[in-house]
Amino acid sequence: MYNGIGLQTARGSGTNGYAQSNTFFVKPRSTSGGGPGGHHRPLPLDAAGADGGGMRKPNKEILEHDRKRQVELKLLVLRDALEEHGYTEDEIEERVAEARKAAEEVGIGRGAGRSPLPGRGYGSVGVI
Repeated sequence: MYNGIGLQTARGSGTNGYAQSNTFFVKPRSTSGGGPGGHHRPLPLDAAGADGGGMRKPNKEILEHDRKRQVELKLLVLRDALEEHGYTEDEIEERVAEARKAAEEVGIGRGAGRSPLPGRGYGSVGVI
């Protein structure tokens, strides 16, 4: 045992009795200047929010990329549904192109990152 830490004896513990500190533990930052950690720089206002705390604003490029991924996923689902219904490749390409154009128009008109209402996806476009 060292400074009250560890086992008094290693017998029966299944270990060798060597006590280690947890190096992956992240100590909470203090905003005060004193203490063992020293003075920490405050976060910039754009990273910490206007009041100094809270969440950061989402990156518009990432939100737009995520929206495009969702659109492409729905277009793939539409393509599979049309193939299962026996449409020709030309008809499938035409309908997918129409759905893509409609999705781009909808994406321009609304805020990025907002998902469409359930049951109103591209699966209902021309599939009966």
